[in-house]
Amino acid sequence: MKEITVRAETAALDRVTDFVNGELEALGCPMKTLMQIDLAVEEIFVNIASYAYGPEGGDAVIRVDARDGGVCVTFEDRGIPFDPTAREDPDRSADALERPIGGLGIFLTKQFMDEIAYEYRDGKNILTFSKKTGVA
Repeated sequence: MKEITVRAETAALDRVTDFVNGELEALGCPMKTLMQIDLAVEEIFVNIASYAYGPEGGDAVIRVDARDGGVCVTFEDRGIPFDPTAREDPDRSADALERPIGGLGIFLTKQFMDEIAYEYRDGKNILTFSKKTGVA
């Protein structure tokens, strides 16, 4: 398992995606799967950077772990407790211009990943998602 700790701010997104992509490429992850994981990483990290902390800010830890023919990505922060998996899926039948803003990114993350789980433990938000890569 590899991990990186970054300041939870959108300016760190490139560092986070470079880290995750480096790990996925080392595993031989197929491009389609890599792109789906990239979308999920961006969604989760930008939400942490935008909403987890107040003006004082804070850090986020991102872990990548290869297991069972797949990859597991975990995000930890000490921000405000928030479970994005409990959010109701957006109404996709409504016209795009009439839908409330928000919720589509986590919806796509749930659709693209094989598993997604959230827990609040020891003062930390811990969100983990996994995706089969087809690579041993």
